[in-house]
Amino acid sequence: QVQLVESGGGLVQPGGSLRLSCAPSRSFFIFNTMGWYRQAPGKQRELVAAMSRDGRTNYADAVKGRFTASRDNAKNTVFLQMNSLKPEDTAVYYCKADRYERDYWGQGTQVTVSS
Repeated sequence: QVQLVESGGGLVQPGGSLRLSCAPSRSFFIFNTMGWYRQAPGKQRELVAAMSRDGRTNYADAVKGRFTASRDNAKNTVFLQMNSLKPEDTAVYYCKADRYERDYWGQGTQVTVSS
């Protein structure tokens, strides 16, 4: 069984920054992709960033230029650096990994952007 452990959410003022972390219980190289999704109250879960095994990353238009997904091979951890945060970025953020057409999700971490 694969587990994804997330950390790094919190409360931040507009314009501020946060960094989310996601550590899988197995090497992230076994996954086809790893990524970040978010779900705001009353809205559907949406893609934020998806990183393929070779490191290519796709971003949602709403976060391009502000968010950066990355990974640390030595720590077996993926990150989501979020800069210039806006109130509309407020959501629960989930780490997701997929392998052999099976999806694995983290427990979610709350990000609140408010003054």
